[in-house]
Amino acid sequence: MPPQEATDRPNRSGAEPSVTLAVVIGAHGINGQVRLKVFAEDFGSYKSFNGGTLTLKASQAGNNGTIARFAEVANRNAAEALRGTELTVPRAALPPLADGEYYHADLMGLQVVSTDGGALGTVVLVENFGAGDVIEIERPDGKRFMVPMNADAVPDWNGERMVVNADFVE
Repeated sequence: MPPQEATDRPNRSGAEPSVTLAVVIGAHGINGQVRLKVFAEDFGSYKSFNGGTLTLKASQAGNNGTIARFAEVANRNAAEALRGTELTVPRAALPPLADGEYYHADLMGLQVVSTDGGALGTVVLVENFGAGDVIEIERPDGKRFMVPMNADAVPDWNGERMVVNADFVE
């Protein structure tokens, strides 16, 4: 399974963080369906979002994103009101990963150090332009640089820090 693009959001209760799997980008039709920008490979396998406030009844691929129907959304006005809403699930609801795999959300906020021991900054963005993930790191002075997320550039990472090969540091 390739990495998932999802973003971590702190849970209001201070408990386990939630992960954003999609965002509502608009209404579709007149019966309460919404268009989604989906960040997960298997969005349809999740049925409850945002702490149980939205229940997925159906979803399908559309021309302009995924089309979804929620039990709590009865008409176009209600669907339009959801525009911009992030659809989240608890982090524990995501499937387990194999060795070497990661969720983008797990990389966000990691402290980054160089193989020569110097502190580099923090992971602020993970992008994929088609050839693999690229990590954007923000230095303490606010300047940013990018490195590919591969074994040559990032020889080690865990839940607390990321190590970047000094040859890739700008």
